[in-house]
Amino acid sequence: MKPISLNTILVSFLLSATVLLCGCGDSDINDSVTATTPFVTQAGGPQGGAAPVLGFRVVNTFPHRTDAFTQGLVFENGRLLESTGLQGQSTLREVELLTGNVLRQQSLAPNLFGEGLASRNGTLVQLTLNSGQAIFWDKNTFTQTTTRPTPVPAWGLTLTNADQFAFSDGTSTIRFLNPTDLSEIRRITVTDNGQQVNLLNELEFINGLLYANRFTTDEIVAINPNDGVVQFRINLSGIIDKQAFNLGINDVLNGIAYDTSLNRLFVTGKRWPFLYQIELVQ
Repeated sequence: MKPISLNTILVSFLLSATVLLCGCGDSDINDSVTATTPFVTQAGGPQGGAAPVLGFRVVNTFPHRTDAFTQGLVFENGRLLESTGLQGQSTLREVELLTGNVLRQQSLAPNLFGEGLASRNGTLVQLTLNSGQAIFWDKNTFTQTTTRPTPVPAWGLTLTNADQFAFSDGTSTIRFLNPTDLSEIRRITVTDNGQQVNLLNELEFINGLLYANRFTTDEIVAINPNDGVVQFRINLSGIIDKQAFNLGINDVLNGIAYDTSLNRLFVTGKRWPFLYQIELVQ
């Protein structure tokens, strides 16, 4: 198996080919291993028919705190920023990649359930599930600066290249929000081959596409943010042995982060003992 190149994806989409890819693997912790080529493309996608399904290879495996019910994940300046959930246990964290150690942490009010997380201009915006408010944090000091109202429920959040937040609520709808007051600008319905794709959860914007976990599944979908059409799916089945690590029914895949400087894609799950750097493979 080898990493799929940008040219390979572009050619396959231009020829309207549906390529089925699969695979998985593992690796020791090694922060020096990086993706050598981008593994995503600008929005353009399949020209009719179902989106192709891509597999993966684990490049690196890093420790992850099992008390982290991961809801939102961001990678910036060599560190992970993480939002964790559950009432009475929700936090905002800064985490060291190599060790999984929590470097800084703020607890949310006991009645709040932490959800998606996004970063913009020195501010972290953390969603809460059903309170109808998002918390704005100063990224440097981890102090709360303000709150803003949000739609309910609130699941995933990421900043797009249009300087808008993309917002998910567990359905097939993605809203795009003004980054300062979180008012809605527009929305799309996510589809694949004409069928709505629901359960959209944690979000990450990568090279022109929205990546979304599908709640309770081992799947990530890559979405054209202009029209909502799924460009490809990533099947992450088998990335972790859930039985071996005593993962419960709610301890599902959730958490996508991207290192723009080194083209590294990270994924994890709720209370998973590991965070994985993956490549898409041919």
